[in-house]
Amino acid sequence: MKKKKSSRLVTRNEKIFSFFMSMIGIIITILSLYPVFYVIIASVSKPFFVENGEVMFWVKGFNLESYRQAFAKDGIWLAYLNTFFYTFVGVFANMVFTATMAYALSKQRLLFRKFFTIMTVFTMWFNAGMIPLYMTFVDLKLLDTRTGIIIGFALNTYNLIILKSFFEQVPQSLEEAAFIDGASNLRIFYHIYLPLSKPALATVGMFYGVSRWNGYFWAMNLLKDDNKIPLQVLLKKLIVDQVANETEAGIITMDSLASPTTVIYAIIIIAIVPMAIAYPFVQKYFKKGATIGSVKG
Repeated sequence: MKKKKSSRLVTRNEKIFSFFMSMIGIIITILSLYPVFYVIIASVSKPFFVENGEVMFWVKGFNLESYRQAFAKDGIWLAYLNTFFYTFVGVFANMVFTATMAYALSKQRLLFRKFFTIMTVFTMWFNAGMIPLYMTFVDLKLLDTRTGIIIGFALNTYNLIILKSFFEQVPQSLEEAAFIDGASNLRIFYHIYLPLSKPALATVGMFYGVSRWNGYFWAMNLLKDDNKIPLQVLLKKLIVDQVANETEAGIITMDSLASPTTVIYAIIIIAIVPMAIAYPFVQKYFKKGATIGSVKG
């Protein structure tokens, strides 16, 4: 009887704990999603209601004029294309550099492996700083170039360590069997390690993709030509221009369909949509095992 009561008590406590954890999770989710929700409803509301703080939980004065003006902004389409270019080409460069170096560092037979690993991890805690890095771009003639944005940030140590750890979990028997069959390191890497590492590659690729898509600081400092700037830099310029010209807010009336603020909200949503669409397709790889079933018996 005591065991049954104890079992019931544990079950009840687990249910209470699970309930409170679920409530905390729901609250955190709401707090995280509300800013995005607010930007969405504000972008399709009349600016008069937005400026007066009447748009909080629902749309008031629904219209799409802000989106029309957003797409009509000078340079918006070119900045959008630049963002896609920096993201896709940049992620490709990231994955090439990261995967190949992670594969090399995961091999015990690599000469001076420990030294290279220590020097790589060292960069996670110590770096020269922003100004020396900027001067490096200047000395290498990479200032105001697309190459500087792509190659200058082609490797992230944290992502490298993720892939390195993942490659180390691939069974050695697969590699040994491939070597016996006469396969080279490159062939083993391409035909064995990459197919088995899809979950890790997808996760790291998503990290790089989000970073590339949202990156604006170094693009803002390195790119001087407006024809090369990404969408995030253009958005930052629009926000600065709005703050510098606050008198426009004074001419907003009940009949106004758009304002600098609602147009900026519309551009923010336009910038979010591609990543929001891409994420569900990558998420399925996050929890998948890479080596399940690769070695039998």
